[in-house]
Amino acid sequence: MGEKLKNDGLRNRKSSQLGAFQLSFRLKTKAAVVAGTVFLFAVFLSNTRFEAADVARAQAADSSVVRTDLTVKHRGEVTDVEGQARRLPMLAQDWIAAVKGSEVISGDKVRTLRDSRAELALKELNIIRMAPLTTIDIVKLYEETKEGRDETAINVEKGDIWALINKVEEEAVFNISTPVAGAAITGTKFRLSVEEDSSTVLKVYKGEVQITNAPYNRVLVPQPLPGQGRLQIEGPKQISGPRQVSFEEWYYIVKNMQEIRIGKDGRLLSSGIFSSDDPDEQTDWVQWNLKRDRELER
Repeated sequence: MGEKLKNDGLRNRKSSQLGAFQLSFRLKTKAAVVAGTVFLFAVFLSNTRFEAADVARAQAADSSVVRTDLTVKHRGEVTDVEGQARRLPMLAQDWIAAVKGSEVISGDKVRTLRDSRAELALKELNIIRMAPLTTIDIVKLYEETKEGRDETAINVEKGDIWALINKVEEEAVFNISTPVAGAAITGTKFRLSVEEDSSTVLKVYKGEVQITNAPYNRVLVPQPLPGQGRLQIEGPKQISGPRQVSFEEWYYIVKNMQEIRIGKDGRLLSSGIFSSDDPDEQTDWVQWNLKRDRELER
């Protein structure tokens, strides 16, 4: 009887040990399965992230190609620099060097430093030259409008530019503005000077320029300048009370060897003809441009 109880106890212990072993094995097996599943899922996620990153890089590369393709036709080139010039790309904070051979595109600003000059070649051999301490904003460069027109808009913030613009097609628009006036270019050689106080002088050497102090007034009709020497325009007068006479809008066509002077308030100061013998035409800036023009004509 005692031997039987002893054997039964031994079998029970073995059975419980076997059950514990089987339970432990099942738990370890489940843990291994779970761990394996987690590992495989982690690998899947990792691969997915790598694939997503590859796709993102590919998309970025494709978009950069698209951006490059889109800006090709809106691009100019710095063709000459004497001294130092700087360029400020659109949305950038810092000016960068604008050296010979570097590009300029829509949205860029360009400026020359003291004792420096620069020449920009735009599409179809249109040329903009910048005197020392000149800043221009290339707002648009041969961009297509909703109406399908090819539009260029350049703002001269300060300084002096010399421009050679080929004949502008009827479906195109080429505007150069200053803080006090806007000029529509049809194909011409001209010089535009903007002083620190924004007063402006336009001199046309060849062709014609339509200039106005009210560029958004669609009703104004351009009038030809009088064919005579410089005509001084009488300044504004005070009338009764502190109010000045109302601001007068004007729109003129400036042709060969004619000039127009505009005050800082947008009022016409003088207009008429000028001569190549004038002292202002003997300056190093003018003579340098005339020399560059002759080189282009060869």
